[in-house]
Parts: sequence; C-alpha cells; structure tokens
Amino acid sequence: MATAETVTLSEPHAPKPASVKAFESILPSLKHELVKLRRNHDKHEPEYFKLVSKLSDHELTSITLPDDLELVRVGSSAYGLHLFGKLRIPAAEGAYIHVRVFVAAEEGTDGKAEENRVAKLHSINTEETVKENGDHVFKAIFGKEDPLEWFEI
Repeated sequence: MATAETVTLSEPHAPKPASVKAFESILPSLKHELVKLRRNHDKHEPEYFKLVSKLSDHELTSITLPDDLELVRVGSSAYGLHLFGKLRIPAAEGAYIHVRVFVAAEEGTDGKAEENRVAKLHSINTEETVKENGDHVFKAIFGKEDPLEWFEI
C-alpha cells in the first residue's frame, strides 16, 4: 500500500497539461462526491463544511478546469501515480478543497504513454484534529495557505 512514508511527493507546483487532463477526467465524479460528502457530514458534523455552508450544491461544485486547479503534487509508486491537487471553490473567497487522484495504466497496457493511463478519484481530504484541551476540529475546506500534503482519507 502506498503511504506518505513509501511515496515521495514532488514539491507543490502549477499544474502541467497531464495533471489538468487527469483532473478533467474525474471532475464529474469529484463534483458528485463533494456534494455527497457534504450532505453526509452535515448530518453528523457540519463543521467540516462550515466555511461553505451558505453555498448551494451548484455553487459548491462550480469548479472549472484548468482555472481552479491551483497546485499539484505528484508521487510515483509501483501501482501508478498519486496526484494531489488544490482546487479553488470560486463561489467562496479563499476556499479550497484538497483532492487525491490515482492514475494507473489502462488494462492491457504498460501505461507509459499518457493516452494509456486512467485517472480515478481516490478521495477528498477531510481532517479531524484533536486539540490539547480535547476539542475536536473538523475541516474539509482549506485556505490558500494550508499546505497540500499527503492524506489517506
């Protein structure tokens, strides 16, 4: 299994055409999962999406590419490429989501050529941290300055 210890991510950088193409291919599933994720969290812990709670589903998913893909990090493993992206939510100033995409060889190919690779949405980052006083902080919406780091969720 790929982990932060076994995969070295590149430094954050502007997206290159191959990254944009990978994100474009998963954009419909990303938008669907983002709405679903917010609805599920709103039932139990609305703090995850508090920063965008006033947005409609349409506004939340108004992400367009390549405009809203601001940063990417890429790591390689024996299984394929692990692509992390910081996407801006245009309807909410300073609001971003962190997304993980897995890119692997299309079945029956070696995946060396870009057209022989298939991208799949792996996950949208949701973070739960516990403060020293025991309080829990829930976060699915990040700011511009929040680092784009490896996440398992």
